[in-house]
Amino acid sequence: METNVKPFAVVTGASTGIGYELAKCCAENGFDLLIVADEPQIQNARDELQGLGAKVEAVQADLATSEGVEKLWQSISAGSRRVDALLANAGIGLGKGFLDQDFAEVIRVINTNITGTLYLIQLVGRQMRTRGAGRILITGSIAGLMPGTFQAVYSGTKAFLDSFSVALRHELKDTGVTVTCLMPGATETEFFERADMMDTKIGQSRKADPADVAKTGFEAMMDGDESVVHGLKNKMQAAAAAIAPQAAMAEMHRRQAEPGSGQK
Repeated sequence: METNVKPFAVVTGASTGIGYELAKCCAENGFDLLIVADEPQIQNARDELQGLGAKVEAVQADLATSEGVEKLWQSISAGSRRVDALLANAGIGLGKGFLDQDFAEVIRVINTNITGTLYLIQLVGRQMRTRGAGRILITGSIAGLMPGTFQAVYSGTKAFLDSFSVALRHELKDTGVTVTCLMPGATETEFFERADMMDTKIGQSRKADPADVAKTGFEAMMDGDESVVHGLKNKMQAAAAAIAPQAAMAEMHRRQAEPGSGQK
């Protein structure tokens, strides 16, 4: 009998920021957890989340690599655990102009945000489809709705995820598996510092609380919604992106993300 077994969630990119707050939402709502990130801080996150009454396992793995995804999958599969919710949040950014970027860093952004995310979703999604139940939350971005001048690669990866999530959702129609896309805007995390964008207007701007963003995404996932944009300002930007010329949106983004724009 498994009547007392708690639902099980896997959260990627869970050491800090939105991912940590998503894991916290899961813990506060009765889930046990497997959390993963590519840095040792994931162990600290585990200790903090266990204080909320959840059973938490932490895995340090680089999801930009096949080996990292397979390491995580082996941990998931241990004990034949079923995944009730996959919160695919791992992602990294990269600022400055494309021609000035180190191409190894470009590939790492693509492999983290797209390749590793898709590999994990396929592995977990197959398990969910076979069982006929499960929830998948993909962290996209409103950045994927517009040309991301001086964030061209990052925004391109988020455009892929925004589109992919809706397509996958409809492929899984009537299977019992739901797919939800969370589309936040600028959020107060380590993202902009790690992307070397602290000299930009957007890097220096006031940003959303990651706990609020995570709550919005978690609730949308639990409700089985297709997608959700966090915050009124971001909803307005998303609406504008749907009707404004792409060139105008690219220019708007340039003014926010151009290196040195924070000093102008």
